[in-house]
Formats: sequence, C-alpha cells, structure tokens
Amino acid sequence: MQKYLEKTGKTPDDAIAAALAELGMDRDDVSVEILEFGKSGFLGIGASPAVVRVSYEVEDEPVVEEPKPAPAPAPKAEKPARAAEPKAEAPKAAEPAPAPAPVVDENADYAAIRSFLTGLLERMGIQADIEISARDNGGINVNLSGSGMGAIIGRRGETLDAIQHLTNYAVNRGSEKHLHISVDAENYRSKREESLARLAEKMAEKAIKYKRSMALEPMNSYERHVIHTALQNYEGVTTSSTGVEPNRRVVVSYVKPETPAGNKPQSREWA
Repeated sequence: MQKYLEKTGKTPDDAIAAALAELGMDRDDVSVEILEFGKSGFLGIGASPAVVRVSYEVEDEPVVEEPKPAPAPAPKAEKPARAAEPKAEAPKAAEPAPAPAPVVDENADYAAIRSFLTGLLERMGIQADIEISARDNGGINVNLSGSGMGAIIGRRGETLDAIQHLTNYAVNRGSEKHLHISVDAENYRSKREESLARLAEKMAEKAIKYKRSMALEPMNSYERHVIHTALQNYEGVTTSSTGVEPNRRVVVSYVKPETPAGNKPQSREWA
C-alpha cells in the first residue's frame, strides 16, 4: 500500500531530510515530488518554505490473534463443570485510510495547465498541440506534439523533466490540493521505458556471461526505478544503486548459481 507524507523546510533538501527522519527511511526507499521550491524573500519578507511530498510503500500488517488460554481443569464435583465461555477475539486494528486522491477540476485545472504551457512554449519559440487528460488516481496527463519536440525533450528527457517540474509548481502554487501532472512529448516516456527495459536485459546477459557486475550510465531516480523493475525477477542477477546525485547509477551484479531457486536475492533499492 502506498502512503504519502508532506513536509516543509527552508529548501527542498531540508524538507526531504525532515521527511526521511520522520519515516526512518533512506532516500532510495521513497519517491519525492517537489510541490513548492520555497523562496527566501527580501529581508525575510515574503518568504515561503519549500514543500515536498514523499511517497513510500508499506506492507499491510498481518493481524495476529491472541492465543486462547488453556482451559482450567474441571473441579472435582458430582455435578458436571460448567463449560467456559469462549474468549472474544481482540478486534482488528483499523488500517489507516489512504490519502484521498485530489479532485480534478477539468475546467479550472486544465485551463491553468494550458495557459502556463502555452506561455512557456511561446517563450521557447516552439508551437505544440497540448492534449490534457485525467488519470484514475487523481493526477493529470499532458502530451505535447508537433514540430520541435526534440528541444522540448532534451538530453535523456532532462528538459522535459524540467518542464514537468515547472508545470507542477505553477499550477499547485497557492492551492490546497496538490495535483501530480505528468508532462510527455510524442510519447517519449513510454518509448524511453521500453528502451531502458531492453538495456537492462542486455546488461543482465553480460553480467551472467562474464560473471561480473555491470554499471550503467548515470540516471535519474525514475529511470533507475525502471531498471530495477525490469530485472527484479531476472534469474542470475540482482540490482543496486551506487553514487550520489546527479551521478547515481544502477549496478547489475552476477549471482552465483548455488542460490536455491525461489530464494534469489531481489533488488532492495528502488530509486
């Protein structure tokens, strides 16, 4: 089950550190969305904190029934002993309800997104068709199409990621609800996922063939997550991440065959 935690700080890094300290987790155990970058203001006037939303997975806790005490020996008497009434089971602890998905206002929210992206693309000198649609989880998908998409995507999607961050910041700023807006261009993200999955399998084959660890190029947290997911059930290898941002990368490691089937180590790092 996925949960969310929002934290504030002087900077996004401070807010992320506060969230990780409260959760007792590492940076690689969570996904981070920057909702507000914060600003220092002038002489402290007009300052606002940075706001981040940290999402993380938790396993449903199994409910363990209390063992029933052994029945007491019946007293020696001519009359039969009265049967003991069964002990009532402890009530199951109610699971915390997941955070409700924000409600999308297709008029106001769509208009805000379209207005911001239109102005941004005009300043970039790019004309593009903007297609907006709602997701089932309360988020919004935006797909850009037209000429000049290469400039929008940038090297390994870096410009596209920056446009997505700016769009989320501009639309969510000053709003009580925080929508997650995914911005894509000519379905680049799905094509990139397919390319990364093929790369992951190729590196896994090399790790097994040469019986050594293979390090991939530096990637952002989303792309590393795609690699981990692609190889989580791949026999003979395990994955981990090493390094610090922005040079953090996935390492595909060979696993010796003596590991019993069904107990192969799995990837433990998802970032």
